[in-house]
Amino acid sequence: ARLVELDPDVVGATAITPAIYKAERILQVAKEVNPNVVTVLGGIHGTFMYPQVLKEAPWIDAIVRGEGEQVFLNLVTAVDNGSWLLDRQAVRGIAYQVDGKVIATAAEPTIEDLDRITPDWGILEWDKYIYIPMNTRVAIPNFARGCPFTCTFCSQWKFWRDYRIRDPKKVVDEIETLVRDHQVGFFILADEEPTIHRKKFIAFCEELIERNLPVLWGINTRVTDILRDEKLLPMFRRAGLIHVSLGTEAAAQLKLDRFNKETTIAQNKKAIQLLRDAGIVTEAQFIVGLENETAETLEETYRMARDWNPDMANWAMYTPWPFSDLFQELGDKVEVFDFEKYNFVTPIMKPDAMDRGELLDRVMNNYRRFFMNKTFFQYPWTKDKTRRKYLMGCLKAFLKSGFERKFYDLGRVGYRGPQSKKSVDFAFDAARTYERPSAVALAEADAGWVTMHGPKIEHKRRQGEINAAMACGGGTEQLAQDGASTA
Repeated sequence: ARLVELDPDVVGATAITPAIYKAERILQVAKEVNPNVVTVLGGIHGTFMYPQVLKEAPWIDAIVRGEGEQVFLNLVTAVDNGSWLLDRQAVRGIAYQVDGKVIATAAEPTIEDLDRITPDWGILEWDKYIYIPMNTRVAIPNFARGCPFTCTFCSQWKFWRDYRIRDPKKVVDEIETLVRDHQVGFFILADEEPTIHRKKFIAFCEELIERNLPVLWGINTRVTDILRDEKLLPMFRRAGLIHVSLGTEAAAQLKLDRFNKETTIAQNKKAIQLLRDAGIVTEAQFIVGLENETAETLEETYRMARDWNPDMANWAMYTPWPFSDLFQELGDKVEVFDFEKYNFVTPIMKPDAMDRGELLDRVMNNYRRFFMNKTFFQYPWTKDKTRRKYLMGCLKAFLKSGFERKFYDLGRVGYRGPQSKKSVDFAFDAARTYERPSAVALAEADAGWVTMHGPKIEHKRRQGEINAAMACGGGTEQLAQDGASTA
């Protein structure tokens, strides 16, 4: 009904991997309502999986690849002036299909000045964006785009192509607008690692302190950056930083080495303690569920979590993004291609030593023991009032999702405790398949897409080390003040 009322010329949808089927369906509905409407898909999944997406959803007229602001503007302009039907090839940064043949146009240059992009926060239905731990409105602004590093399990560096960072003062201008005009009380920087550029992150924090905005915030960042900035952590806390999620990724050093993290167990523990000493809530992220997972390695992650004593811990199922380097390395070990389940809580990989139900059960056992200890022996007795209030709010959110059976998708799969581990049903759609691209196709895709990482990737390919990426979450590489990566 809404589509009929608006009668648009173009309908667009964006999708990360687990949302791809819903996005495809939305655009199919748009075509059913008006066969002449131009349907456009954006987002990371379509950017790299466009050959498959266009074949399984032929009603999609175009896929915007990479950051979409300029590409989509160019596309809409072509539709408006009538050139779209005559010369789609002229629109850079898209993929489309002609008589069953998939065509990808040359990449559109990345947007060098991110500050010229002004988001319209006023169009949001703000009552739907509530941060449960604080019962306040939440926003997720950008500080930078891209990453100078090339982790094997990540694809953000591929999507954004170049690392670019905004003017810290203009970012704070945006946050001030969010606080003043939209009553936002908490924000999360969307960046994978906003502390990469040390000088600008410090300037960002100093500007927040100067303006004294009534807002708290959180970030994801790298263990090595916390160690590097040890003396600055109290200043970060004065700027309102209350929650830091660290990519510790795995307790067993074997897995850290596999992910090419090049951090040590001792570094992870020290970073957590430094943050706690500065009054900042810490969250340790563990990746579990690779094919070499065992009951013993899962128990080790729990023991490590208790030893490191972060305020929160998260055990995320390894999700093999089909456009990541590690996915190619795993090869036939990835058997599930129902992308709707690629959500960090569904065990896509089946460990050799256990079935998926047992894996889920042991992860839940870690959660139960960890948060039981926090509930009764730590959170209520936290001396810092701000930290205590925040932690109790996080506990409330955790319990709420648990009682509603939304936590870890437990209600959907039918998990009700250890007694149900043999009967859980992940409902994988076996009809969903994936045709792996050849090494030649991957090389061609890199040549036509990657920019700042091109020389690094080519060097690794020549050495037979395409998967020897490092840094995300704690490698030896750092970002120099001028923005160039150094080792």
